[in-house]
Amino acid sequence: MPVLRSTFIALSKNRLLRRFCERSRFGRRMSSRFVAGMEIGDALRVAEALNRQGMAVTLDSLGESVSSEAEAHSAADIYHQLLDWIGAHKLNANISVKLTQMGLELSPELAEKIAQSLAEHAGATGNFVRIDMEDSSLTQVTLDIVCRLHKRPDLRGAIGIVIQSYLYRSQADIEQLLADGIRVRLCKGAYNEPADVAFPSKADVDNNFIRLSKMLLESPVYHALATHDDAMIAAIKGFAGQHGIERSRFEFQMLYGVRRELQRTLVREGYNVRVYVPFGREWYPYFMRRLAERPANVLFLARNFFRS
Repeated sequence: MPVLRSTFIALSKNRLLRRFCERSRFGRRMSSRFVAGMEIGDALRVAEALNRQGMAVTLDSLGESVSSEAEAHSAADIYHQLLDWIGAHKLNANISVKLTQMGLELSPELAEKIAQSLAEHAGATGNFVRIDMEDSSLTQVTLDIVCRLHKRPDLRGAIGIVIQSYLYRSQADIEQLLADGIRVRLCKGAYNEPADVAFPSKADVDNNFIRLSKMLLESPVYHALATHDDAMIAAIKGFAGQHGIERSRFEFQMLYGVRRELQRTLVREGYNVRVYVPFGREWYPYFMRRLAERPANVLFLARNFFRS
């Protein structure tokens, strides 16, 4: 399966295929399982439906690297609109943001300024912004920006971060984040990383995910554990139960369109569940990484694509 994973990650960077898929009716239909739609209204309708099922939501306006400051501010404007809509419609939802979409590769100062404005807006409306983690070349700068912003008294609790269990450095990063009281979403990671920075073995990634999950569960801060893996979920449940950790102290996070029945089951069992809901016209890289990280998604699409 590593070959299949590497293939899909390579395809995620293919500009010609991306252009065709994002502009074609075929591509949009293919993506609809994992992407809520092309517009803000599509995402909000999905968020409302998930809220009615007892699930919280994190909204992600898809897009990554931008080529100008104007594009970065335009991307940020969508998130400001989302925060206003969430407040106006009293949705149980927050936002997830990639710093490259906020201009990180143009200027870290620009990305930090935009992230600060979003965190200020979130804090003022009683909401929360999660800064997504990207490939390992951006890990340190992303951590530095989030930690600086979180130190501001008006932003404490309004901004959090993502940590990937496939990186060797993640335990040390979590230790520092816990010391600073920063909320963490733990995931396995979806980029193609070299063996000198990331565990090459799935078993090692899984073991590290469980180890880091236990660290987060023992923290008084509210954290998120992002997985669709039955073994990971069972380990988290077992550890929480054995240590008297109440279900209200953490949440499971899952992707829109992936293992929907499991999401509903966890809600029925009394766990907090938040669904990551992406939307937007620049969906192709996200979609290909979903196929790369979970081969069952490929089989699902193959079985269901031609059904009405």
